[in-house]
Amino acid sequence: MAGAIIENMSTKKLVILGFFILVFQVISILVGALIAPSPTSAIRYLATKCINHHRERGWLVPWGPNQCQQIHSFDEPLAKTLDANDIVFAVHVPLPNKEMSPWFQYMLAVLQFDIAFKMINQIEEDVIITIDAGLAYRDDLISDWTTEFRSVEQRPLRCTFPVPKTYENEGRFYHCDPIPFMELGSVAHKYFLINLRLPVNDTVNVGIGEIKDIQIVGIHQNGGFTTVWISMKTVFSPWIFGATVWYWHRLSLMARPPVLLERVIFALGISMTFLNVPVEWLSLGFEWTWILLFEDVQQGAFYSALFCFWIIFCGEHLMDQSQRNQLSAYWWQVGLVVFGSSVLLIFDLSERGVHLTNPFYSVWASETGTRVAITFIIVAGISVCLYFLSLCGVVHCVFRNIGGKTQQLPAMPEARRLRYKGIIFRFKFLMLVTLACAAMTVIFFILNQVSEGHWHWGDYTLQVHSAFLTGIYGMWNLYVFSIIFLYAPSHKHNKNKSGDSQQTDTLEKPESQESRLTCGEQGPTETYRITGKVAEE
Repeated sequence: MAGAIIENMSTKKLVILGFFILVFQVISILVGALIAPSPTSAIRYLATKCINHHRERGWLVPWGPNQCQQIHSFDEPLAKTLDANDIVFAVHVPLPNKEMSPWFQYMLAVLQFDIAFKMINQIEEDVIITIDAGLAYRDDLISDWTTEFRSVEQRPLRCTFPVPKTYENEGRFYHCDPIPFMELGSVAHKYFLINLRLPVNDTVNVGIGEIKDIQIVGIHQNGGFTTVWISMKTVFSPWIFGATVWYWHRLSLMARPPVLLERVIFALGISMTFLNVPVEWLSLGFEWTWILLFEDVQQGAFYSALFCFWIIFCGEHLMDQSQRNQLSAYWWQVGLVVFGSSVLLIFDLSERGVHLTNPFYSVWASETGTRVAITFIIVAGISVCLYFLSLCGVVHCVFRNIGGKTQQLPAMPEARRLRYKGIIFRFKFLMLVTLACAAMTVIFFILNQVSEGHWHWGDYTLQVHSAFLTGIYGMWNLYVFSIIFLYAPSHKHNKNKSGDSQQTDTLEKPESQESRLTCGEQGPTETYRITGKVAEE
């Protein structure tokens, strides 16, 4: 029987392959640590307080030749003659003498309110702040501003006062939580202008305290990191695509149709190829605000295929002949993956899908939206937990099943015993590599959260966040490539096949012609055939 490449490659060749995989993994990490800058940059802008006497809908610019009439503090005499509705907070993005670029990919904005404590004007509990927001753009310093979006939004204002609320502490500032304000999926223009108004009447913006200033924190992806990221996708995309095509060509040369395990490996290759498509190249020349949503769909498709592969890969090495090669045998595990992915997709569409027409929208802006969003996340989390509990159980059963088969090896002829020991060892090693990849993802994620973003090593600065992203991305590409290559059908045929067929294999019991076609030479690997036998109690 031909079997898979992993069972027919010599140990020397496997070691060489593993060495090159390890080298590429180290390179992926070093590219992010030493070459790429930090993935994102955060720039703080202090909003300029512009005066809009006639309350027109035009655009007020904080600086430049056409800058607005402005006040620096609400304590100025001029400010005391103004109504709150006459004030427009204006922010120009980026700072003077700077330009935005499509290489930044996206732009987020977070509001930070500076609110002073006053005994007669305190912040009420569970207060909602209403914001009349507008966004405009232009591509040079002399053109008129072009309106891109306008919207009136509401956000919960959550602030705490760290000291007792007494007259002695008037003038001290509240500690307010940052407020998500805007998410723009494309940075296709050089200059952006944000105008904010806080409309006030008898029912709107009452009980929000005495606002002194508004700061906007703009966050965007660094152009240098975008260059590294797109370059990696450009390298991996044809590699994985070629490996997937080669794998399907190998399957097509076989006399039998592909079994379920082989089809799911092919689906894994397709999902990895889909994730690797470097659509970011096109986003540099077009204003594609949906690119963030598309990237989420790419990642969701890959992880769904990966989770399905894991459960089917383990299950196909555990089940007996009557249950193998049937997707229906995994209906509830695959159903959990599909259900969890669908819930997250709906949640993503409810947030980033709406951003296509209104970047100021936030599902977290209302109590109802917050409850629905948290419910979706919890349901998806429960699905993932149930899936991994099921996966751990199946992995345990597979190792126990293989352990039972291993006990029967001493009764076999020496040549066959050594062959089966090598096959089982390679299977166990691949299972451990899979667990190691999952563990490394979790470990890198934790380090990414608790680290300062960079480490200093002599004269070098290691970008931990960038190394995490490029390292994990490279790791999963290399993992998928290894699965495709090692589990592709081998075209090596044993010359003494007829002699081996006359030997008695104590691992094999008499079986019908139908089961032989299902689990014998119809199987993709020798391990698949061995573990497919009904385990003895």
